[in-house]
Amino acid sequence: MSKYAVRPTGRESLFREGELIVSKTDLKGRITYCNDVFRRIAGFTEEELLGAPHSIIRHPDMPRCVFKLLWDTIEAKGEIFAYVINLAKNGDHYWVLAHVTPTLDAKGNIVGYHSNRRKPRPEAVAAAAGLYRELKAIEDAPSSRKEGMQEAYAHFIDLLAKKGVSYDRFLFSL
Repeated sequence: MSKYAVRPTGRESLFREGELIVSKTDLKGRITYCNDVFRRIAGFTEEELLGAPHSIIRHPDMPRCVFKLLWDTIEAKGEIFAYVINLAKNGDHYWVLAHVTPTLDAKGNIVGYHSNRRKPRPEAVAAAAGLYRELKAIEDAPSSRKEGMQEAYAHFIDLLAKKGVSYDRFLFSL
């Protein structure tokens, strides 16, 4: 949990077309680099972000099962794209299309992670928001957070199977 007790305001903060939010983290997800766009949109200083867990910007409406898919993919040395709703320091939110990759050393070992985020299309945000509300409701139903996340993840994977599409193909169809 962040040392910042931030409550969502319900206001959306937008960033400009063509801007990239960039961050890098170590193996534990602590921020080791953040560009000026990230700092401006999230509302934190560089000093507040460096060394902080990347979850400092986690919005409470973001389903944990999407992060499970993200972490499973990058820890397997894959890359992933995902729509993510983030929370700024002032409580405003902002949607991004994130591209997350592992950073590998010369021997192919993961030494950190790199994420570039850009402004998503509004219609993709609307579709992702609807799906995320559904997944979050599943996550929040059981008394166990772990059980809820596993149920939402299974629901999401089943949804993809029923549509006969991979996660990537589904994501880019939004």
